[in-house]
This record gives sequence, structure tokens and C-alpha cells, in this order.
Amino acid sequence: MSCSKPSIRPARPFFSSGPCVKRPGWSPEVLKEALLGRSHRAPEGRAKLKEVITRSKSLLAIPEEWRVGIVPASDTGAVEMILWALGGQRGVDVLSFESFSGTWAKDLKDELKLEDLRVLSAPYGQLPDLAQVNWSRDVVLTWNGTTSGVCIPNSESIPAQHDGVVICDATSAAFAMDLPWDRLDIVTWSWQKALGGEAAHGMVALSPRAVERLEQGAVRPLPKIFRLTNKKGLIEAIFEGDTINTPSMLCVEDALDSLKWAEQIGGLPALKKRAQKNLSVVTPWVERSDWVAFLSDDPATRSCTSICLKIIAPWFEDLSEEKRSSAVKYMTKLIADEGAGYDLASYRDAPAGLRIWGGATVEAEDIIALLPWLDWAIEQTKEEFSS
Repeated sequence: MSCSKPSIRPARPFFSSGPCVKRPGWSPEVLKEALLGRSHRAPEGRAKLKEVITRSKSLLAIPEEWRVGIVPASDTGAVEMILWALGGQRGVDVLSFESFSGTWAKDLKDELKLEDLRVLSAPYGQLPDLAQVNWSRDVVLTWNGTTSGVCIPNSESIPAQHDGVVICDATSAAFAMDLPWDRLDIVTWSWQKALGGEAAHGMVALSPRAVERLEQGAVRPLPKIFRLTNKKGLIEAIFEGDTINTPSMLCVEDALDSLKWAEQIGGLPALKKRAQKNLSVVTPWVERSDWVAFLSDDPATRSCTSICLKIIAPWFEDLSEEKRSSAVKYMTKLIADEGAGYDLASYRDAPAGLRIWGGATVEAEDIIALLPWLDWAIEQTKEEFSS
């Protein structure tokens, strides 16, 4: 196959998986009402932080009795504060099938040194056998593998009744997929995934069962930025807008803009529809291609946000691992140099390949415009790397 250089470029050639592209129509002007030069603990600051919590809870249809709060250090900080607070109270099963879920497994094993820990693993592109999970234990799972393009297929994967707490890292699933709140206990996410928000802030949602477990107390000392409880129990102020540390009010304003946009276009159903459309325009192109395939072989577990692709051209598969990585860098640089697409390489720990962010802030028309550039770039890369 010989491809000439395409003439049409994406209007917004931004396909990074975090921070993700801003919502359509965004400009710095939307930040003009940011509460800058003021304390986040002033009434106005608290009001804006509380508004992020309220709008997030409403948009995601989180049950009324759940607590939602803003916490430090993005989704990573949100997950870690829960692992450090609850890890070791009872036995833990953790699903490990891509980079970040692998990090949670490693931290539970090597940093927290849990004695009663089971790591259920699967290679990139696959899920562990969910039938092997013991739901009487605490369970740590990533709903959507940002670096593998694999997601939990449905809510029935988790029993409605379970003795342990289910801790769900949902950072690239929130605002794009249905989360079964009646089957989860702790859910974390960040503003920079799905809504295109700025970095450094995470969010955590706690069911009443999770609050009860947290109030039992951690089995180890916790640093200040991990503390959701004190001697009196849950620190309720955190869930009313009193953050643990100083937040960026510029980032808060940006998050509010994204949440308002999501509400205006139709809420979670509209966000999901946009993400699913983005996957739907990639699927037929992959099916027609002789050089690329989804990293996830099972359509039921295929992510609509982190669309991860593997290169299956024989000449590419014949390369060493180091050469494959170099070939992907060469290919994605060709596209970036043309201004046709940025940040398209797979995550550094994942198999060498491509990743297209397909969350709701991405326009399907931009992905459609990108795909011919991928066909063109792989031909140029073949000429450079095949013997």
C-alpha cells in the first residue's frame, strides 16, 4: 500500500491521554472569574470548591449519601491515600493489567508490605480472570486501563453484595462510562482525564460503608495529605470544600468550566455518546487495516477513551523491542512535525504502539482527519526501519 501525504489536518490535533484536550470552544477567557490572589478558605473560595463537588456529584449521578471531596496529587494521590489508609485492615485482592494498576499492586506489595495480598495479573490487552476475585476481601481495581485500552466490561462483574470494600480507580472512565455506584465503595478520578482539566487535583467519592471502614483507623501513620479522618471520625469539612492543602483556584475555575460544558451538552449520556462515537470511527479503520489492530482483542473490554493500538505489520514485528520503540517515536514525530497529531505514542511502560485519546472533549471529525496521517506515517516509517 502506498499513501500520499494527506491534505486535511485535524482542527484540534491534540490526542494526549492526560492532560487531555480542552473541551470544544475553550479559551483562556473562560478563566476570567477565577478567584486569584484570594484564600481558598475565604467564603468565595469555599463556594467554588463546593460547586466543583456538587456539580461532579450531580453529573456522575453519585448517590446522595456518598461523600465527594477534592484531594491532593491528582488521581494518583487519591488512590494512594485510600491504599495507605485501608491497606492491611483485611486481605486485599488487586487487579493488575496495565501500568497504573500495576503500580497499585507494587505499592501494596513492596511499600505497604501487606502480608495478606493477592495480585491477579494479566498482560497488556487483557483483563485478569474476574471469577477469581474474592469479594469477601478488599478489592482494588482500575475500571479503565489508560495505558492498555482495556476496561471492566459491565457492572455485573462485581457482586451487588460483598463483604470487603471495592476501591475503584476510575480516572479515565469517569465522565465517559457507566460506573455502578451501587457495587462500588470508593471511586477516584482527576480533572485532567476525560474533562480536559489541569493537573494536580484528584477527587474521591466514599460510600457510607467506606466511611465506616476509614473511621476504624489506619494500621499505619499517615502523612497529612493522606488523612481523611481524625480522632472524631471523618473530616467532614473536606467534603464541603475545605481541601487538605492549598488548591489552585485557576484549576478550580477550569474544572467548573468543563463541568458546566458537560451539563450544557446533555450531561453524562451526552459525554458517553461522544466517547463511543470516537471509538466507532476508529473501529472500521482498524478492521480495514493490514498494519494495525486494537491492543484489546475482546470488543467487550475495549475502551472508548484510551484507544490503544498495536502495530502488526510483519516488518515491525521483526524488529527488536528497542527498534520498535524507535520506530514508533519516528512515526509519531513525523505526524507531530506536520501538525497533524500530538502525543500519539503508547505509554512508556506499555508495548510499543499508538494511543488515541477518545474522551468526550475530542471531536470525532478530528480523529477521522488523523487516521489517514497514521497510514501515511507508517509507510514512511517502514521505509526507514525495514531491512
